[in-house]
Amino acid sequence: MAFFRDVREDIKTVLEQDPAARNSFEVLLCYPGIWSLIWHKPAHWLYKHHLKLLARIISQLTRWFTGIEIHPGATIGRRCFIDHGMAVIIGETTEIGDDVTIYQGVTLGGTGKDTGKRHPTIGDRVVISTGAKVLGPFKVGNDVKIGAGSVVLKEVPDGCTVVGIPGTIVRRGGKPTSDLNQVDLPDPVAVELECLRRRVVEMEQLLKAKFEEESRIQCKEDCQYENIAREMESGKLNPIYGERAAQLKQKRLAESAQEHQSEEQNESI
Repeated sequence: MAFFRDVREDIKTVLEQDPAARNSFEVLLCYPGIWSLIWHKPAHWLYKHHLKLLARIISQLTRWFTGIEIHPGATIGRRCFIDHGMAVIIGETTEIGDDVTIYQGVTLGGTGKDTGKRHPTIGDRVVISTGAKVLGPFKVGNDVKIGAGSVVLKEVPDGCTVVGIPGTIVRRGGKPTSDLNQVDLPDPVAVELECLRRRVVEMEQLLKAKFEEESRIQCKEDCQYENIAREMESGKLNPIYGERAAQLKQKRLAESAQEHQSEEQNESI
């Protein structure tokens, strides 16, 4: 039967993807994600056959036992892996493809009080990391990775990595989602802040050089101005905006050489 085939596939998926899983018996007894998927199947069948109250009762009992709330109207593909699963919420019109991995605290929800299709459609081989929220009736493509804590509010093409609030595409055609890496993800907000910090330091240095006086802005003891300036000159910040740091370092070397040459001329005179 398809029911038992799907359960066997779900257990096998856990064994393949979770290094803490030791054997099938342990997975069946101790993994709430497995039980939430097992009970979702009859609840979904009842929902499709217009026995919606009974379907909701089953889904709510499952939520009480597992901490995972899956609306019986949601459509879930094969080999879905809900890891840990506490506080996972999957809305009524959600559609999930095959080989999808969902971590704890994920919400696949809607926005507002719209009727009809109001929840996301998740493609195949998607990884939705801890605490991520996907809200709205749009499609998340195949082989997409959504970073922890991200809030995705619009469609995501195939093969992309999304992070941030709101979700921003930071990588296209990146690493395969099968590696389940949730750490090595770019941070567009941090990159932009780093750029702004460096530009402020450069601007203060230019003002100091032009007016030949110290800045009137008094920094606190924990100010990172001097550290940033040194890192810019030494090239330690090159990975993000290397050209600007290299230009600044080259300018400093040229000024130092010019000053040294002027001192030598004065001594000879």
